[in-house]
Amino acid sequence: MEKGDKEVVIAATEGAVPAVVRLLDSPCRATRDRAVEAIARFSAVESCRAVLAGEGVLLLNHLARALESDASGPARESACVALQALTLTRDAAMAVGSRGGIGSLLTICNSGTPSSQAAAVGVLRNLAGVMELQEIFLEDNAIPILIRLFSSGTVLAKENAAACLCNLTTGEDAHGLKLSILREDGLGYLKDYLESAADGGKDCSINPALGLLRNLVSFKYIGEITATMPEFVPLVLGALDSRTSNIRTEAAKVVFELAYWVKVKKEMGHLGCISRLVSMLEAKGHEEKEVAVMALAVLMECSGNRRLFRKEDKGIVNVVLLLDPLLKNVDKKYAISVLISISQSRKCRKQMVVAGACGYLQRLVDAEVEGAKALLDSLEKGKLWGVFTK
Repeated sequence: MEKGDKEVVIAATEGAVPAVVRLLDSPCRATRDRAVEAIARFSAVESCRAVLAGEGVLLLNHLARALESDASGPARESACVALQALTLTRDAAMAVGSRGGIGSLLTICNSGTPSSQAAAVGVLRNLAGVMELQEIFLEDNAIPILIRLFSSGTVLAKENAAACLCNLTTGEDAHGLKLSILREDGLGYLKDYLESAADGGKDCSINPALGLLRNLVSFKYIGEITATMPEFVPLVLGALDSRTSNIRTEAAKVVFELAYWVKVKKEMGHLGCISRLVSMLEAKGHEEKEVAVMALAVLMECSGNRRLFRKEDKGIVNVVLLLDPLLKNVDKKYAISVLISISQSRKCRKQMVVAGACGYLQRLVDAEVEGAKALLDSLEKGKLWGVFTK
């Protein structure tokens, strides 16, 4: 199995997994440790994970026990590696998290080796995504430990800690966790992390941090504090320039939340946010298009940003195309909001009509989409005034 993945797959198909799992019950610690390491090797090959999952709760219990027993350091790290792959499903995460696994993993995060810390917080990242387990994180005082890893762990530990904190702060009832992160100077460490990622070009590790920032600023109390920190806006707008769609999408979600404040709206417009978002409207992915137009809708509340948008050659056309009813995965209300915000301009109305907005809007009116009738009436009134002028 040490030769390569091909040999691992052969071993799994020949029935080695159940045999190794049985060795986890051995009275010999060295044998148990080696068995855990073998399970971790199987878990590293994606095609073998279904075989491991077939061992069910028994295997999970053995691995969880390895976290809290007298297993060697390498065995505990191997158990974390295996659990990181196995707890991607909700049921497996519940099985581990509900039997004391969170406390054991936090202990490793607190006093383990750098590599075992990264693996342990990787498991916690999965467990944090299960809402029923989030209260245990609070009870076990997880936030200070996670923040410490986020601020001073290895590159992988920082990324996993950011993702774990992001998962913990997702949801409407996470205000307590968000305030705990704020008290531990989470915003300061988040700023440092994003600055470091921007300087080092580490696109692959920035997404969880952006997700965490989005969750924090969605709580208006924390958002107001963030709005007074001038470093964040340039960092977020820099992420809009990423070559990776997921990162641009996450950054646009932050723009949507952070642009709640007038000062931030103006600053984003001044720093070129409008142009970046208009470019994102041409993306292949529906989600990227939607979050871009959502962010634009908020920014258009500022008159200066409306002027900047009108100067964009493809701005109106790109937004009108989002009205197409055949584009099912994009909420039309944001595109309508953007177009209504500039509909006072005769030139803009003409551009909308030429781009085919009336046809799209009539179908949206028939479907009773909010705002569609008001915008259609505005465009048709503009056409009538054009006739009277002639």
